[in-house]
Amino acid sequence: MPLMPGYIVRAADRRADNELSSSHPYNPSSEIHGHPLSRAVGLKRVGLWSVRLPPGKESFVYHRHRFEEELIYALSGRAVVEIEDERHEIGPGDFVGFPAGVAHHLLNPFAEDFLYLSGGENRDFEVADYPRLGKRMVRIGERADIYPVDAVEAMQGAEKL
Repeated sequence: MPLMPGYIVRAADRRADNELSSSHPYNPSSEIHGHPLSRAVGLKRVGLWSVRLPPGKESFVYHRHRFEEELIYALSGRAVVEIEDERHEIGPGDFVGFPAGVAHHLLNPFAEDFLYLSGGENRDFEVADYPRLGKRMVRIGERADIYPVDAVEAMQGAEKL
């Protein structure tokens, strides 16, 4: 799908042969495919994707955003959403919101693809924690760096001196 500004993204333009794919470097089970709907129409402050999560795969890695909110709207199939260490099965028509500070993750342990809309804020600056990995991601613009949490806390302590 071309990433040029317009106002309409046609369903016929969202085909499996032009999906973008992504995975998280800290999760070998991470694999998603989809289309960047908001970017395709020139939106900059809001991110919205149509996403396909294959059977046996996970979205990214259990994480929590410090500043950005996220959402999921289930279109077809089933998945398991993990929110603050609790797991819930979701399916078509279900909506899930993740306010900033709420840890979450999405898994597809089922036999069919899970199709959903995924969206959220698109700030210039974000911090996300990976609490099970002891890591923190800091993103400024398009650049993202990941640090061990203890190194970040040491830097913060040095700033107070």
